[in-house]
Amino acid sequence: MATWRRDGRLTGSQRLLCAGLAGTLSLSLTAPLELATVLAQVGAGRGRGPRAAGLGVWRTEGARALWKGNAVACLRLFPSSTVQLAAYRKFVIFFMDDLGRISQWSAIMAGSLAGMVSSIVTYPTDLIKTRLIVQNRLQPSYKGILHAFSTVYQQEGFLALYRGVSLTVLGAFPFSAGSLLVYMNLEKIWNGPRDRFSLLQNFANICLAAAVTQTLSFPFDTVKRKMQVRSEPLPSPLWRSRCPFLRSHGLLPADSEDPRGPGALEWVGSQLTEDSSIFWSYVWYV
Repeated sequence: MATWRRDGRLTGSQRLLCAGLAGTLSLSLTAPLELATVLAQVGAGRGRGPRAAGLGVWRTEGARALWKGNAVACLRLFPSSTVQLAAYRKFVIFFMDDLGRISQWSAIMAGSLAGMVSSIVTYPTDLIKTRLIVQNRLQPSYKGILHAFSTVYQQEGFLALYRGVSLTVLGAFPFSAGSLLVYMNLEKIWNGPRDRFSLLQNFANICLAAAVTQTLSFPFDTVKRKMQVRSEPLPSPLWRSRCPFLRSHGLLPADSEDPRGPGALEWVGSQLTEDSSIFWSYVWYV
């Protein structure tokens, strides 16, 4: 059990600023890797791997193209951090017992739920980032971040900005499971108590947890990216064609059969049918 204590060394705004600056630096340094992974996930580098996809962008569009979508990813950090920190505090208070203590499993769950809430609130920016990454910088479909938002909203509808958001929710479960799996085995890995881990050991623990959670949640991220790059307009409302019960009981018009593309679960099934190894096939190329 752990006790929740407020860190008085930094104010809330200072913690938010530090998180934003650290995240901006991290995103900017790893932006080329993110670009190569996204291109491989959506099929632009299929059969070649992220490395070849990244080199192809460099040769055809220039070195600056390796940072496509990084601006919106950095701008997303501050609202995302604000929502995540606020949500985490609420979830921690919810999971605490009467003595102000919280179990490690509950702390992991609080962090996972806070991250999920933050991802859902800022999801449109993630979709725009994917669109900017996939487009050709020399022949762009979107002239910038605001133009991308406006174009998607006008041509595809407001709900298109949340295309694939259900995968964010589904991906939170293997993420939490991976975090718990790593945490429960730390003492066995290092053959010692957690409170005596060195700085290097804690760094290795973070890297190990990130590797496990990313691998487990990677299938959901792959399908989400594939759904994000689809640009056909969505019918409104989306749920009509999936409600035969409501139509048969007169709660919806009989002619409300709106055509629509497959949802998240249908996408998962179609991808597994097409190639069951597509989810992890690009993880090992980096």
